[in-house]
Amino acid sequence: MAKFSFVILFVDNPPRSAELYSSLLGCPIIDNAPTFAMLPLREGVMLGLWQHDGVVPKAMASAGGSEIALTAENDAEVAQMHENWKKRGLKIVQAPTKADFGFTFTALDPDGHRLRVLAPAR
Repeated sequence: MAKFSFVILFVDNPPRSAELYSSLLGCPIIDNAPTFAMLPLREGVMLGLWQHDGVVPKAMASAGGSEIALTAENDAEVAQMHENWKKRGLKIVQAPTKADFGFTFTALDPDGHRLRVLAPAR
């Protein structure tokens, strides 16, 4: 049986995106070539950042059609991350708010990929 091992985002500038994700997630960059970068998300799962104009076969979708979700410990941590990400210049498309599933906000990376932070409802 195949094992889940990668999330790959198509980006304009893999080294720039790798620096951003490394700083947001606290993960080291383990591969940082001009057209592909990689960071370990957790044991056995990597985040790949592939230069979109080199993807074969050509990608048919643009950014924003899905999300990467990050879980925070509590509402205060969500609020703290929101402020930190605003200071970093990430575009906030949803301010912190209560949702059925918890307290959350949504930001966009420079390529338009949606990043959701949430503290699950308890």
